[in-house]
Amino acid sequence: MIMEITFTVLIAYLSGSFPTAIIAGKLLKGIDIREHGSGNAGATNVLRVLGWQAALIVLLIDMFKGFAPVFWVAPALSQQPEHTVYLQIFAAIAAIVGHIWTIFAGFKGGKGVGTSAGVFLGLAPIPLLSALGVFVIIVWLTRYVSLGSILAALAFLGGLLIQRFLLHMPVPDVLLYLGAVVVILIWYAHRENIKRLLAGNENKVSFQSKKGA
Repeated sequence: MIMEITFTVLIAYLSGSFPTAIIAGKLLKGIDIREHGSGNAGATNVLRVLGWQAALIVLLIDMFKGFAPVFWVAPALSQQPEHTVYLQIFAAIAAIVGHIWTIFAGFKGGKGVGTSAGVFLGLAPIPLLSALGVFVIIVWLTRYVSLGSILAALAFLGGLLIQRFLLHMPVPDVLLYLGAVVVILIWYAHRENIKRLLAGNENKVSFQSKKGA
């Protein structure tokens, strides 16, 4: 079991660490995305600097970075079926950590939202869709992607709790723990954004296309 966990975590972390936004900046404009916009190596900053088309591609790849370790790597490495779900949890956390603290960019990556969405695409699709709805509504009304992200994380965990305790659906304890860990990671990654939101000087996002993106 130890070897299964070790290989799963290593592969998942490396998958999450793939610096999608940085590569997009280099390929599309020959820039370091971390030196433009908010300075963050994530899909939101790609939206600001390169436009929505590039941001969509980056987001989809970031989601795949979380999806692949959880739904392909962990089951493939599991030697016993009852261990698979635990390997998936380790893979999920490792992939998200890899995205936030990527080894390929000085341990400074994105905020983990896209990769988290990929992780939960199959593990908890209904709470994920609810969180996506919250994200879209908040960003549409306020133009604050950071606010949408941190509230969507809470909405996701809330969706899991509602399924488990109000609707009495079979939600494993380990999935609830994972949801709580993801909320902590996403909120921690957005700590500077939260400070700016409270101070009233957080950057708003524009949905206009960037020429030359």
